[in-house]
Amino acid sequence: MRMTKPKITIVGSFAIGLTMRAPKLPIFGETMLGTDFDMGPGGKGSNQAVATARLGASSSLLAILGTDKLASIATDLYAAEGVDTSLVTTRTERATGVGFIILNDKGENFIILDMGANELMDAATVDTAEARIAESDVVMTVLEVPTAAATRAMELGRKHGARTILNPAPARQLPDTIFAWVDYLTPNESELRILLGLPADDPRSSRELARELRRRGVRNVVVTLGRSGALILTDEIDVMVPAVPVEVTDTTGAGDAFNSGFAMALAEGRDIVEAVRFGVVCGAIACTRLGVIPGLPQRAQADALYAEAMKTVWKEQP
Repeated sequence: MRMTKPKITIVGSFAIGLTMRAPKLPIFGETMLGTDFDMGPGGKGSNQAVATARLGASSSLLAILGTDKLASIATDLYAAEGVDTSLVTTRTERATGVGFIILNDKGENFIILDMGANELMDAATVDTAEARIAESDVVMTVLEVPTAAATRAMELGRKHGARTILNPAPARQLPDTIFAWVDYLTPNESELRILLGLPADDPRSSRELARELRRRGVRNVVVTLGRSGALILTDEIDVMVPAVPVEVTDTTGAGDAFNSGFAMALAEGRDIVEAVRFGVVCGAIACTRLGVIPGLPQRAQADALYAEAMKTVWKEQP
């Protein structure tokens, strides 16, 4: 067991999430009554910084906030959760990022984002974090920041011997050059298709499409499959990790919880299958509570569900 906390650096985004439940998704011109309004911190990079800190990492976030009142929600959160904010800066040109999230009765969602100040991040911004990246076990990034920033994060992570994780969300087509720097690419099924320039509901198998991504230079692809678990494709491994069944309340943030658990396990030196299992457990826990931050797992909770799943869900797996 290592004595020091693993260091994880997240190059990412912060946005305030405004969430409401509605009986169905509205059509244009329709006004309807919703319930369960919630305003809270979000943004994939921010969520992953909080989640990795909760899981026991020394977690550092590189992000850009606006100078408005919403920015203080971020800084209060990081103080409460123990996230290192020495790389968090504020800019006057754009507002703090905001997302509107509508949930239906099944816990499915749609989200509209204005990423605001996050869009000001560029490769030069990432260069300011190089000293921290050089000390990191894992460097993670998302696509709520511009491609140039995400690419530079992966490039610097690789340069300094960290494991690099690109969570390509929200998905867009990327230049193949970024893939050369990515150790682990973690799309969901629709993101996998969008990365390849296909419709989000393209009928080809996720395994076939993940192989295509590997041909473009990604070393390891982990496709998250929601209620089905996750698919791992590497040079040596082609395996499905089954999901851990839970009572689903809200799937928002499950991907961030998965990526955080996966990153934490890798940072602790676990192999890719164990790391994906730990990610799957963290993603499952996140689905059991309303709201992203309340749903992100604590370490003891994740370890307990992992131990239980090893005896039940995964007992037949190698």
